[in-house]
Amino acid sequence: MSEATLTWAAGPVIHARMHGPFQIYEALAVGERGLLGEVVQLKGDELIAQVYEDTAGLEPGAPLRGTEAPLSVLLGPGLLGQIYDGLLRPLTGLDAPFLAAGERLRVAQRFAFEPRIKVGERLVAGQVWARAPQAGRLSLVRAPPGVDGVVASISTAGDYEDHQSLCAVVDAQGRERSLSLLERWPVRMARPVAARLPASTPMITGQRILDTLFPIARGGRAALPGGFGTGKTVLQQALAKWCDADVIVYVGCGERGNEMAEVLNELPVIEDPRTGRPLLERTVIIANTSNMPVAAREASIYTAITVAEYLRDQGLHVALMADSTSRWAEALREISGRLGELPGEAGYPAYLSSRLASFYERAARVRTLGGDEGSVTVIGAISPPGGDFSEPVTMHTRRFVRSFWALDPERARARFYPAVNPLTSYSEDAGRVTAWWQANGNSNWLEHRRRLLDLLGQQARLERMARIVGKDALPAPQQLTLLLADLVNEALLQQSSFSVADRYCSPARQSAMLRLVMRFVELAEAALARGVPIRTLVALPVLPRLKRLGEEHGETDLAGIEELGREVEAIVLALAANHAP
Repeated sequence: MSEATLTWAAGPVIHARMHGPFQIYEALAVGERGLLGEVVQLKGDELIAQVYEDTAGLEPGAPLRGTEAPLSVLLGPGLLGQIYDGLLRPLTGLDAPFLAAGERLRVAQRFAFEPRIKVGERLVAGQVWARAPQAGRLSLVRAPPGVDGVVASISTAGDYEDHQSLCAVVDAQGRERSLSLLERWPVRMARPVAARLPASTPMITGQRILDTLFPIARGGRAALPGGFGTGKTVLQQALAKWCDADVIVYVGCGERGNEMAEVLNELPVIEDPRTGRPLLERTVIIANTSNMPVAAREASIYTAITVAEYLRDQGLHVALMADSTSRWAEALREISGRLGELPGEAGYPAYLSSRLASFYERAARVRTLGGDEGSVTVIGAISPPGGDFSEPVTMHTRRFVRSFWALDPERARARFYPAVNPLTSYSEDAGRVTAWWQANGNSNWLEHRRRLLDLLGQQARLERMARIVGKDALPAPQQLTLLLADLVNEALLQQSSFSVADRYCSPARQSAMLRLVMRFVELAEAALARGVPIRTLVALPVLPRLKRLGEEHGETDLAGIEELGREVEAIVLALAANHAP
């Protein structure tokens, strides 16, 4: 174990003189309190490190000790339902309001242990070798990556602490490795998989504007940029509750303490719509607020994606909500400045782009080492200063995501939620998931989606013209376009998270509503072409009912949507027949 002596410290950045070899990204124990640090630069006999805890009180001459291992976290069956800091130290049940510097609060958990392998059998990475029944979704214990050998010994069934050695494996070179219910993994290293699979299935969010217009594939990547008050946190919480992922990893990275406190208070009491139990039971929360050490904020993103990959390797579909990557980038900028690195655009380090890529590229749908299918879907919120999407974090993020859900302050001020702007948002996953929608009740899904986007684009152009000449001065076809676009916005795209009937919309209900609205669009356009006056179409008594479609016809009333569709068709066809040329 190499040692060094502290020579200089400035906030989270320290310099030390080495008395032995160190490696880049090697974890350190700093000072008498053993503060957690990480080597970031080596220059001759000097090392530069960032410290993940409060460095107040450190003085020149303090000892540093290398761990001969990279910054790593412990992963195991007790992850779900817990709240951690950015270094995966548990925050649940603390007696004090803050963690003391150098404090390691991990408490061993006991699990019932059932062996699933015998002495003399071969054990390979990803294979189930034990079971911990009370661990729920994580009850199957798998061999970590790198394990390949013959079982030399294994404990009998019983209750054990998660850190106890329960199995010994001897590899082909005769080296023995002990296994417990826990495994340690470096946070900056992606976990290996057997194969990466094509992202061809949508992750259903339950939000129509996302699933219909800007879908995200399971194992995909999405950015959620928006200024203050546009609803990023509320939308992410809605996605966490209603999306069809098995497990949620929520990381609050550099957010204000009061906002994070609301999340921590609300998630444990939110009811999981799948089970009726608290949503926290299938959630991992990583809380790293703005008043916590800035270096730990930088590490929290990697900790979260490492936890998500571990859960993925158990054969689960994981959704990772990062709120927000802007605060993470600001931590990078602060540390980079203290390191004396040449700043790039807006003061961010020149490697901002590569760090964002290393995070988002770990999202994937995969075949795990154990042969199961799992996925990590990443949704990263961005808080651009002043809502400016041309700032560096947003611009670089757009290069690495396939779904871009731009939140619009004007829609938010109009109380139109989700406040996703359909003209500046996009999804490159739409083509990939078309086959799934066609196989699940909507053969014209792609055609309807294109028609909706075209209608909304025409609305934006015509509204600018209407502000100049007045809406009534527009030709009848253009007035009809504005009418139909308003209908699309109110009937399909608007959806309140606080509405009991409409806070979630299943694929079957989305397809039924989309077919009904698009059928009315076709019928109205045909009626106008046959001479029906635009004022007659505007005054149709069925139009208000269409606008209240989501509120009046909930998940259990698909038959009501079909019945309304037949009524609409009969009314508009009769109207057109009376005006036949």
